[in-house]
Amino acid sequence: MAAIQDRFGQIKTFIFDVDGVLTDGSVSLLASGERFRTVFIRDTYAIQQALKAGFRVGILSSANAEGIRNWLETMNLKDVFMGGPDDQKVNAFLGYIARDGLNESEILYMGDDLPDYTILSRSAVCSTCPADAIDEIRRVCNYISPKYGGRGAVRDVIEQVMKAQGKWVL
Repeated sequence: MAAIQDRFGQIKTFIFDVDGVLTDGSVSLLASGERFRTVFIRDTYAIQQALKAGFRVGILSSANAEGIRNWLETMNLKDVFMGGPDDQKVNAFLGYIARDGLNESEILYMGDDLPDYTILSRSAVCSTCPADAIDEIRRVCNYISPKYGGRGAVRDVIEQVMKAQGKWVL
């Protein structure tokens, strides 16, 4: 556990997938064809605390859900990359780090499914996943949260990192 705490101590940027990480992966379909997702308020609180503490928080998702985008805007998240084919997710990731000059060893990425595999497999990235991530993802991650996606996994990793850096305030 000491090794992961050392990794957490280096993190300056969090990047999260949406479906299966910020949500539980469920999509509810209305008769109108509209789809909606549910987020966990404790994850939202942790994101707000990370932003207040000076961490960067990015969102990287193949989905292009207007409701999620609106929710992210209310939290003043600036680094939101949504939409596009699953196999282009790594290109969005690489573009983001190049655009902003980010150091991969200072990035914590959380994903849960195969579209996240290429990013999570990068050795410099602190790779994390929710407890209910697929097996292939769990095998490549440095840290597996005991919490499920959309049920506190985001809060868990943010809190762990902020505690490792003495920034989590009670």
